[in-house]
Amino acid sequence: MTGRVCTAAAIVAFVSASWGDAPNLPPSEDAAKDRLNASPRHAEFATVDVRGVPVHVWVVHPERKDPAPVVVVIHEIFGLTDWIRAVADELAAEGFLAVAPDLLSGKGPGGGGTETYASRDDAVRAVSALPRDEVLARLDGVRTWALGLPAAARTSASVGFCWGGSTSFAWAVAQPALDAAVVYYGSAPADLGTLSSVKAPVLGLYGGNDERVDATLPATTAKMKELGKVYEPHVFDGAAHGFLRAQTGNEGANMRATQQAWPLTVGWLKKYTS
Repeated sequence: MTGRVCTAAAIVAFVSASWGDAPNLPPSEDAAKDRLNASPRHAEFATVDVRGVPVHVWVVHPERKDPAPVVVVIHEIFGLTDWIRAVADELAAEGFLAVAPDLLSGKGPGGGGTETYASRDDAVRAVSALPRDEVLARLDGVRTWALGLPAAARTSASVGFCWGGSTSFAWAVAQPALDAAVVYYGSAPADLGTLSSVKAPVLGLYGGNDERVDATLPATTAKMKELGKVYEPHVFDGAAHGFLRAQTGNEGANMRATQQAWPLTVGWLKKYTS
């Protein structure tokens, strides 16, 4: 398989060069609510008007004196869950102004968002049906709003997971003002010719047992190289799709992947948004 398999030595060197001590890890899904309840950081729900539609956004402020880079956290196909909010909290712990929009805002029963769907399957179907142009417009609107906050610096990045990982890559194609993008187990747009529009350096993080997504990596890697774009894929041996959320799975491989991928994520964001 084409792609970079991380070694412990490479990660330690990368982390040391980027910021010194390794960061804490985000929680697994089953521990997300407890982590949120214990967080010392200021967090709140905000509403952002995008094309006349209110989009609900979970905002977590870092504890720092200077303006913070904005990181837009793009949720999985399950919508804005406690786990995604806990990931945003962990990004804020690392000094970023983390904003996680509910891209199902206004789509649920009674005009609600993720929280109004009766089941996870219902939310999955709704996210799957979201028009790509509408999703990108909402991300653009949330980014613009976040950059206008008094606590925000002038730099911004995206981090996305699963469906959100593919969306993070697509947004890097559509939004040239992004300073960095991180893609967790998501594929590039099907039309690789559109990658010519990418300005942001892209970090890709993939499970070695995720053949559906991994099969797309050789062509993506080759095209990004041909175009002279910064794309750094890492494939973690034995880990499954969704490893950052399901950290106890695959006989320890998901946790090992998490322990390697998260420091790379934080280092990448700090490198390109500081």
